Amino acid sequence: MPQTFAVSDAVELAVVERSGFIESRHGGIAVVLAPDGTLLERLGDVSAFILPRSSLKPLQALACLSAGAPLEGEHLGLATASHSGTDRHVSVVREILASAGVGEDDLACPPAWPGDTATRDDMVRELGSPARVRMNCSGKHAAMLLTCTTNGWATDGYLDPEHPLQVHLRDVIERLVGEKTSVTAIDGCGAPIYAMSLFGLARAVHRIGNSSTTSPFALHRSAGALVQAVRQNPWTIDGPGRADTVVIERLGVFAKGGAEGVMVMVAPDGTTVALKMLDGSGRAATAVALRLLERAGALASADVADAMTRLSLTITGGGQDVGAIRPAF
Repeated sequence: MPQTFAVSDAVELAVVERSGFIESRHGGIAVVLAPDGTLLERLGDVSAFILPRSSLKPLQALACLSAGAPLEGEHLGLATASHSGTDRHVSVVREILASAGVGEDDLACPPAWPGDTATRDDMVRELGSPARVRMNCSGKHAAMLLTCTTNGWATDGYLDPEHPLQVHLRDVIERLVGEKTSVTAIDGCGAPIYAMSLFGLARAVHRIGNSSTTSPFALHRSAGALVQAVRQNPWTIDGPGRADTVVIERLGVFAKGGAEGVMVMVAPDGTTVALKMLDGSGRAATAVALRLLERAGALASADVADAMTRLSLTITGGGQDVGAIRPAF
């Protein structure tokens, strides 16, 4: 069993300040890689193993591409997404399902309400109900189904770790991370997920984020197309006004948050950050990642400051702003 993430591995990454008083502290681990892949900074024990949760989606989407799934543009963005379930997101997911020749009932992710408040309110007024296609991982699942039909694999049981789809995904993930899988868990959407070191996750995302569509290597060309699709369609990967979409739109980074306080981010110059919050809270993860990229010289301070104002970092009291969630460095 690999070393799991422990309290002793963590350092302070963020604080919550209310009326000048530090009310809460977020510990965690983080790593920064230079554009050439060398280590720039580590905070805490980055060899500790974590579950990457939805920050694994770029790796899973790339593995679908490498298996021949015909995904591009908005379809590829949705394959990488933890979307907010708007009608626009759902429309693209349905297009992927249609191209696979399957329907919404073939999705194995659980039914869910959309994360987008306005969309959910509209559905409630119309007496709607939770749906699989509204679940934030439905784009990934649609891409998995498309990969199955492209290869003639059964769609039933596509989430079984021993299904040909998952065997292929695991093989590609291991190649990107540079570590053999020793722990398999089940993600919130029902898909297999693999424990890995934070450094291994950073290495994999760095490889994806620094790939080019003109590379002589097919996997690198596919990775370049994936990052390009997300940067050109930032609404796909999260949703209007939501953290990943905001920073992609404002700063041109490639960002993918995951549940339980995981975040990966690649700056336009290729500098890469991966982090995990000890307490599982993701409320400071985006801000910490941006500050680390700023400290590395990969993002301009003024641009980071502007992006920070567009994130949900304000602490209120009595309807007034009285503090903020902020990086601890």
